[in-house]
Amino acid sequence: MTLSILAMQMALPLGLIAWLAFLPAGSSIGFTVQAAGTGLFFLALARVAQWAVTGWWLPSVYGGLWLLAALVSLGRRRFTEMPLLPKAVSGWLGLVLSILLLGLGGWYGARALAGQRPPPVELVDIANPFGPGRYLVGNGGSNRLVNAHLATLDESVERFRPWRGQSYALDFFGLGPWGFRAGGWRPADPAAYAIFGAELRAPCGGEIVAAEGGMPDFDVPRQDPVNRLGNHVILRCDAAEIVLAHMRQGSLHVAPGDLVAVGDPLGEVGNSGASTEPHLHIHAQRPAAVGAPPISGEPLALRIDGRFLVRGERLSGASGRSGRLPVSPP
Repeated sequence: MTLSILAMQMALPLGLIAWLAFLPAGSSIGFTVQAAGTGLFFLALARVAQWAVTGWWLPSVYGGLWLLAALVSLGRRRFTEMPLLPKAVSGWLGLVLSILLLGLGGWYGARALAGQRPPPVELVDIANPFGPGRYLVGNGGSNRLVNAHLATLDESVERFRPWRGQSYALDFFGLGPWGFRAGGWRPADPAAYAIFGAELRAPCGGEIVAAEGGMPDFDVPRQDPVNRLGNHVILRCDAAEIVLAHMRQGSLHVAPGDLVAVGDPLGEVGNSGASTEPHLHIHAQRPAAVGAPPISGEPLALRIDGRFLVRGERLSGASGRSGRLPVSPP
């Protein structure tokens, strides 16, 4: 994982910027396709990759460096005086590479944009589930390119069936003061992550139908592949259930049967269950059939504060701390 992040989010972008800045194409068509190909590739990479480790702002930095490299390279010569086509083999090889980048950027960029459209299922509107803080969407959207959870829609894979309800889930990382999700590259201590201990509030009014708060929070990257939700809350709001998973041990304020209103405290984000590092998993589903696994219901999509959130977007938590307590049913 570390090597792939270093390669795709640091080495490759910097290499392409250096190529544009120091080895610009010598023909007008070559330079045009080179600049367009690298630019479109950067745009696609910005939407497809998870920027939780290297910083959500890094694609903007690359965009600025790309523009600077293109302007500096263009300023060294007169565009109108360049030959139309390359004259050397190296120039033709560069043009082929540029066309390849243009194609990859266009394809993956179009797929990432398509993932921003809500899927053809019912959308459940909920309020912001977070207390104070800033949060980054790690998985979210309507296709697998931007949301890995959609793999569980494949009914032909038997092991996915117990988790089918989470197919349109969202995963959130926390953002620290400098826009990083943790104090280090991948620290083992879950408390080093910005989201660990973040306050969670009821995103809709309803009844708590399941709650578990006694499972341990693991050091990164340990996880529990059996009890996948870890500490969690399942909140039934009208005909939908909202599932919040990977919560902090001992942090829950609610129990099954409690009635909650929007904004009531539920607990805190932790690192329990099948979680590779501290994050919030939240999804909507129809209630599972009697006797079936709890998150095997029909999957629904979420809209938070009117937004269908996708990978790379940011969400600010509610200001102030909620002091309301759940109301138990009579």
